[in-house]
Amino acid sequence: MDFAQDITLENNRAQLRPLSAADFEALQPVAFDPDLWQFTLTRGDDRISLAAYIAAAVQGREQQQRYPFLIIDKQTNQVAGSTSYYNIHLEDARLSIGYTWVGTAFQRSGLNRAAKHLLFRHAFDVLGCERVELETDAQNLKSQSAMRRMGATEEGTLRSHRYTQGGRRRDTVVFSVLKPEWQQLRTTTFKYFESRG
Repeated sequence: MDFAQDITLENNRAQLRPLSAADFEALQPVAFDPDLWQFTLTRGDDRISLAAYIAAAVQGREQQQRYPFLIIDKQTNQVAGSTSYYNIHLEDARLSIGYTWVGTAFQRSGLNRAAKHLLFRHAFDVLGCERVELETDAQNLKSQSAMRRMGATEEGTLRSHRYTQGGRRRDTVVFSVLKPEWQQLRTTTFKYFESRG
């Protein structure tokens, strides 16, 4: 994976482009909802924490540990949130998708699924991954439900795994999609995006 390359991914619903410090102002209208950050490891619900979130994401790319994207809703042409590749181990043909959040107005709209379609497709079809992982807080039932609806397989729970931004020690539920499963999901769960580009 070439971290220096600017990767833009697009289907009929979403566009993902590299997150940069210049996106600070555009993200503010969707980021400043405390409920978005209830289960996250970091936060971005005010100017200081959002600037720190973006800086950490950009630094992660510079250190070749994370590749952050800005999510744009093509239906409204609005900035909707952010997502990332991380835990990138291409020598083992695997990576994780996470640090994902979308503004409240865009939730349950299909935008998150469209963004995941782009990330899965690039990971499996371009980067040659055999496995893509997703993680969420055990208390985040909405996120777990979304992962199941997308066709990801729940693998188990890592107990007392990480600290949240609020200091709580969280259990982490792990999901995954394998390459053979992706071939099926692209004709079922993600068929709409596959058929329309």
